[in-house]
Amino acid sequence: MEISSYRDLIVWQKGIELAVNVYSLTKNFPDDEKFALSNQVKRCVTSIPANIAEGYGRQSSKSYSQFMKISRGSLFELETHLLLAEKLGFIQNNELYAHVKEQITEEGKMLNAFIKKLDDK
Repeated sequence: MEISSYRDLIVWQKGIELAVNVYSLTKNFPDDEKFALSNQVKRCVTSIPANIAEGYGRQSSKSYSQFMKISRGSLFELETHLLLAEKLGFIQNNELYAHVKEQITEEGKMLNAFIKKLDDK
């Protein structure tokens, strides 16, 4: 398959799917967390595909790699926030949370492979 847009990148597509699932997961967070942890979770999950897209538009592999590394950092931030949410008892849908954790692992592997490919150029 030819890549003609960032939307063709599987890593971006998986990032969008992850964001949709995380938004669903945070729907049942306590009301007093809507502008605290819930907001932080949403900000970092949306920045994953957003930085992949922004990096795609850059002119150099070095710059693109940097945006992919920012995405990876946001992924780690997301994982940390969700772990905290779980420990605080905010996670209501354990099945969805298990799926999100799998998605995080998969996205991390994809980002690492993509970064390595860009850095090897």
